[in-house]
Amino acid sequence: MLCPPTENHIVTEPALIRVASIPATHPYVRAIADTERVKVLPDPPVPGAAAGVWWPPVALTPQWLVSHADEFDVLHVHFGLESFSPDELREALETAHRLGRPVVYTVHDLENPQLVDQAPYRELLDVIIPSADHLVTLTATAAAEIERRWHRSSEVLAHPTLLDDAPVIGRSDDATVRVGIHLRDLRPNIDAERAVRTAVDAAGQLAEAGRAVDFEILLNERTRDGEAAARVVAAAADHPSVHVRRTPRLSDADIAEWIGGLDLFVLPYLHGTHSGWVELCHDLGVPVAGTEVGHIGWQHPDDFFIIGLDDARTLAEAVSRASDAPPRPPMDTRRSERLAERQAVRTAHARLYAEACARVTEGVRA
Repeated sequence: MLCPPTENHIVTEPALIRVASIPATHPYVRAIADTERVKVLPDPPVPGAAAGVWWPPVALTPQWLVSHADEFDVLHVHFGLESFSPDELREALETAHRLGRPVVYTVHDLENPQLVDQAPYRELLDVIIPSADHLVTLTATAAAEIERRWHRSSEVLAHPTLLDDAPVIGRSDDATVRVGIHLRDLRPNIDAERAVRTAVDAAGQLAEAGRAVDFEILLNERTRDGEAAARVVAAAADHPSVHVRRTPRLSDADIAEWIGGLDLFVLPYLHGTHSGWVELCHDLGVPVAGTEVGHIGWQHPDDFFIIGLDDARTLAEAVSRASDAPPRPPMDTRRSERLAERQAVRTAHARLYAEACARVTEGVRA
């Protein structure tokens, strides 16, 4: 069966559309899955990898697709392209099409945040974007870029909330403006050293203006570059209102609790396209100050201040604007809106899967 029956069949319950998602074990994939209409197959075990590791994604190989063809109806690719060469990716997509399985690709990243050299990744995009039956992306501006570069239209579906429980808000009532920066493990798209130097300079400008501020910079205990981590810690010591806290990798709940206590979150990206951090901050009612990179500022433009990491004045102004902003709507109102949006996104994906199956059956591409 290519797709679950939808017409001229007497059934007691509708059949679930079975999706081979690349990956399946990801919070975003869980958030968009309407479990009453969609079944996401688990990630196949990766030979030699620890439990829970989905990369390199076995389900995006011709061998797996052929041997499991009767177990899925739609192939939906999100992440993991960089695990393959263009030829390997092309062969997998051609295999899915030969099996009569539609391919959906969500264009999360037009630039890969894990890579410095983007040329190999662009070659992969040049394979999958023209080949996919349906394209999805998160912002209208990203859709416009895809149209301009590949002459393909995309369905724009907002990034839904990933929070299953009500957000925890723990802001202090004192006059100090609390600003957070999370440098994580110093992955390639984070401009860590410039971010810290800009925070130090901005803290000095704010102190001169009589505004109390506290910059807390989180940095994983284990990083990709120990020497760069040492330079970050040393640079922060140049102002008493800026400090670095080394931590183990935090859980999602710990990160949400930390961000919930901030007045402003800083996103010092060098390159990228969209950001789950912006979505989390929006859930928690925390504005973001970020560099003008990709389409991140268009996810929630009313809560996003553009800064330049070579101009501390822009960060100081963002801190002031965040501090002086009028009270935000009650969090239960935002929570209700975000949950309704998530359900709408789930419904849209279920509809898209059904349409993708129907189009392949009819021999029509989007």
